[in-house]
Amino acid sequence: MTSDEIRERYLSFFEERGHTRISSASLVPSAHDPSALLTVAGMHPLKPFFLGRQMPPASRLTSCQKVFRTVDIDNVGNTARHLTFFEMLGNFSFGDYFKHEAIALAWELSREVFGFPEQDIWVTVFEGDEGLGLGPDEEAIARWLELGVPPERIVRCPRSENFWQAGPSGPCGPCSELYIDRGLDHGAPADLPGGENERFLEYWNLVFMQYEQQPSDNGASASLKPLPANNIDTGLGLNRMAAILQGKESVFETDQFQPLIELGEELSGRRYLQDFQTDRAMRILADHTRAMTFLTADGVVPSNEDRGYVLRRVMRRAIQQGRALDLAPGFLSSYAARVRELMAGAYPELHEQADATDMWLAAEEEGFGRTLAQGMSTLRGYIDQARAREQTAVAAEEVFRLHDTFGFPYDMTSELLAEEGLSIEGDFESLMEEQRARGRAVSVGAGVGAGAPANGSAEQLIRELTDEAGHATRFTGYETQEQQTTVAAAREISSGDGDGEARRYLLKLAESPFYAAGGGQIADTGTIECEGGDCRAAVTNVIRRGEDQLVEVQLERGELEAGGQVNARVERSARHATECNHTATHLLQAALRDRVGSHVRQAGSYVGPDKLRFDFSHGQALSAAELRDVEDRVNEWIARNDPVRPITTTLDEARRLGAMALFGEKYGDVVRMVQIGEGEHSRELCGGTHVRSTAEIGPFRILSETSSSANVRRIEALTGPAAVELLREHDRLLLEIAGELRGRPEDAPAAVRALATERKRLEKELKQAGGGGAASGGVDLEQLVGQAEQIENATVLATTVQVPDAKALLETVDHLKGRIADAAILLGAVGAVGDGRVNLVVSVSPLLVERGVKAGEIVKIAAALVGGGGGGRDTMAQAGGRDPEQLPAAIEAGRAAIAAALASH
Repeated sequence: MTSDEIRERYLSFFEERGHTRISSASLVPSAHDPSALLTVAGMHPLKPFFLGRQMPPASRLTSCQKVFRTVDIDNVGNTARHLTFFEMLGNFSFGDYFKHEAIALAWELSREVFGFPEQDIWVTVFEGDEGLGLGPDEEAIARWLELGVPPERIVRCPRSENFWQAGPSGPCGPCSELYIDRGLDHGAPADLPGGENERFLEYWNLVFMQYEQQPSDNGASASLKPLPANNIDTGLGLNRMAAILQGKESVFETDQFQPLIELGEELSGRRYLQDFQTDRAMRILADHTRAMTFLTADGVVPSNEDRGYVLRRVMRRAIQQGRALDLAPGFLSSYAARVRELMAGAYPELHEQADATDMWLAAEEEGFGRTLAQGMSTLRGYIDQARAREQTAVAAEEVFRLHDTFGFPYDMTSELLAEEGLSIEGDFESLMEEQRARGRAVSVGAGVGAGAPANGSAEQLIRELTDEAGHATRFTGYETQEQQTTVAAAREISSGDGDGEARRYLLKLAESPFYAAGGGQIADTGTIECEGGDCRAAVTNVIRRGEDQLVEVQLERGELEAGGQVNARVERSARHATECNHTATHLLQAALRDRVGSHVRQAGSYVGPDKLRFDFSHGQALSAAELRDVEDRVNEWIARNDPVRPITTTLDEARRLGAMALFGEKYGDVVRMVQIGEGEHSRELCGGTHVRSTAEIGPFRILSETSSSANVRRIEALTGPAAVELLREHDRLLLEIAGELRGRPEDAPAAVRALATERKRLEKELKQAGGGGAASGGVDLEQLVGQAEQIENATVLATTVQVPDAKALLETVDHLKGRIADAAILLGAVGAVGDGRVNLVVSVSPLLVERGVKAGEIVKIAAALVGGGGGGRDTMAQAGGRDPEQLPAAIEAGRAAIAAALASH
């Protein structure tokens, strides 16, 4: 049975039994789910249904979900089973059937569809747990017995194996797992499911969500209370099932992987199963290229942050293994093409995003290829230094620096050092954990501001108000900006401080014209007034909860109570300015895709009344010509006064029409699509508010184009009155400059150029007279400037100079900063006082700091090679050392680190 047949038979089986088939969600979770960077389970996209925050499209669902996990990434290639990317089949029930039917369905499918002999199927059940106050799962045991499974094939397992929970609180419950007995050829008579053995292979997990876990306030064990409705969540790994049904010892020998292994053989000239290192490399390439092909098709781009870092790690591990097999450049794209051949029938987005995938893979392969060479130079310096000192190990800090700066995988560095007879000294993992901790330290707001009551979380308060109201708020903001409505529920969250601070409330309205923040658009502001004007409150925030919302207000007078009739009014000027910026953002994305390429996808945005900010996937800065063309196109489309129409349609129809969707956003079967004109330029799935026609936007003006992160660019722009005011300010500045030059505004550029030419002439005369060509110590500045090079569209100068001391070296750098704009400068010198001390100075312009070049990090890398240390700010750092013979290697290592940082951003 092929993998495609397994997928289809599973889904059809449950469709025939009343389940609604749903498509796989993106590997990028919803923007409203910060719990994970990537989709890690079949039920992950369904969490809002399990938590009761949203209504599912049906009470019975079935899906085949794309899943990515990094927990076992270091084991991929070492074993026959570990993968990062795989497909998870599942069937789900929301308050419909429970254990009795879930177990029966699993038993029926295992025997009648997959053809497993009854005697080969074993099951595990929850044995109970004193800490939870639960006994054995007698209901599950009884059902398995009813179906004919003998007691000796029903194995009771502890909480660690057979009780599912997502965290310290929330839905949870016992589970029952199905195993296939592969026979005594794979183990011993005493082996049991749940143990560490090869005889029993788990293939299906049935989770019975019947409790809600509530953490205790006094440190005691968590308590459980029954959920109002019992739910079912099951997971069956398609790739593991393929190995079982196809009679393969390894997933890498199944029909989804074997063609990728064969490609590795074709490209390398080696044979799979010839030796462990070759097998490991081919397995890593097969798994990781599947993962990167699917991740890039879902809009993830390589970077040094969040999910982009996960992708980059996978890519670089694959590139390193490709180099180990001596594969010719371009091999990642060859693997991606093979993945599309195998998988695009089930996942059409692989074909739709093929150009973007190939572009990112080629760029990363080329970029890391350069980084590998640069990092090897630094590693060689560490090796030479260790030998010179007669040491047998390289410090973990230096290995971590290779990992952090050049992206060198730990195992690769370890292997290279072992070849030189060296080991790693120190705790590399603790350094990694410190880095992870810094990454986790990003603050996530409470949701209802600083005044949230201390006796419960913001989420609990929101849930209580929603339950009290008894129904969701109906959003009317598309049709009107003023709404007569009822306060369905109210809660005071801050009583003020008695010194004039306003009391703050959280309200649940029956109907609301206020837009809740989402899709990059900020929340509306406005007012709420009681009938008769007895009370008035200013709306300060609108909190989204799925399709529902709550309104946060500051009370200005009177009292707000549940049941009161009020008039809710949106601040019109702010809403209209926001609408102008939102529609302009859609036009901006369309213009970028037209001018720069179809790989451009939204990677974040801010849409408010003051400005718009648009982050998009692209690997390099836009040229002045590209920016001008993009701005001109947007203004041209605005001037056409095209209608802007929100259209409610099906998700399939919107996709057929080519509508752009936000990666990671979860859409239902019916969607809202915003179309500009006849859709020839822009169709996007969008729940935001927009102008009625493009001419309402007014002028569009780009403020800046910068790097947001690696492979993500950021444009900020103004529209309407704000853009007009900016243009007026530019006119005022030009007139002021013309006045200082005593000329006309149109002559100002030529006059400034003439002044610059005159300055250069005077500097040259000064140099010839012996007064300005040298810095402290007689350094020839012009010669140094001539040594500067262009690396990744940035000016870099890394060299040694002859100056007497650290002070003179700093002065030289200061002189150079005035002559080389926006540069990274690394200078090294050996002191002239006879003590052999090495001095290093690094200067980095703020523009290059934004691109990831940090002076403090660069100087540490260089200083390590000269036996010293140092540090400083991101823009300026100093270091010293006592090994002058290593100064050239230190300068080269610093230059390589600068180049690597620029390549990564």
